[in-house]
Amino acid sequence: MGRTAGTSLDAAARFLARGASGVWLRAVSRVGLVCRGTVYLLVGYLALRLALATHGRRGAPASSAGAVQAVTEPAWGRVLLVLLVAGLGAYALTQLIEAVFRPSHATGTMGRWRQRAVSSWGCLLYVAFCLSTARLLVTPAKETAGSEQRQDSDVTAALLRTGWGRLLLAGVGVALVAAGVEVGRRSVRLDFRERFAAAHMSGALATITRALGGFGCAARAVVFMLAGFFLVKAAVLSNSTPAKGLDAVFRSVASSAYGSWLLGVLASGLVCYGLYCLLEARYRDLTPGR
Repeated sequence: MGRTAGTSLDAAARFLARGASGVWLRAVSRVGLVCRGTVYLLVGYLALRLALATHGRRGAPASSAGAVQAVTEPAWGRVLLVLLVAGLGAYALTQLIEAVFRPSHATGTMGRWRQRAVSSWGCLLYVAFCLSTARLLVTPAKETAGSEQRQDSDVTAALLRTGWGRLLLAGVGVALVAAGVEVGRRSVRLDFRERFAAAHMSGALATITRALGGFGCAARAVVFMLAGFFLVKAAVLSNSTPAKGLDAVFRSVASSAYGSWLLGVLASGLVCYGLYCLLEARYRDLTPGR
């Protein structure tokens, strides 16, 4: 039964890869990877600026929303925002395709379920991010600049008023910690060129790609686990104060001992992952199912 399902999925993947549909899917996937890399570069830049900021000076929000707001600052920022929304939607579609077709190439039942869970999580995450970014197109800039953290706190406080809300918040926190553990595992175990067209890469570029991917995933793992820990803590204490968005997580790191150095390392890792995503957009084999 499993082999029949795998054969059917392989046949469907080959059908999608042929002709114009394959060309369009690969183009959409590359645009999505470029936009994903751009977001990581912007978040890393804002976090690095926060780490380098002088004492008492407020940096720009070092979060995904803060990164998007940085894009909209120029006069032509609305055009970039539309492109970013389209690109994030494209990456969500890429993750959906992977959730359907990629697990058939994994080794063992556990490997297939892990691949399916990771790709499904990525799809849901980037759909949510795409929708929140699209909301900025119809929201005045003055409102979005100061409302992100307040809205997050209001939602968290509302969830903590009910038993099921605390369970949901704790579940999201555990999922973030688990995602961090998985990303950390990948930073050590993966070569980061498994699906790359290696024939088109020089040896030096391949080494750089491995270093960028490994360091970037390690930084992402730390960020995921910190965000998850704060959510679980908020759920256990029934207090929304410990719950922190991405910007607040970075500021907590910056306020700790040697915080500016630690935040600088995390920010550098996120920038490295953004560069890796750009290399992935250029060299990865984006044929459906591979």
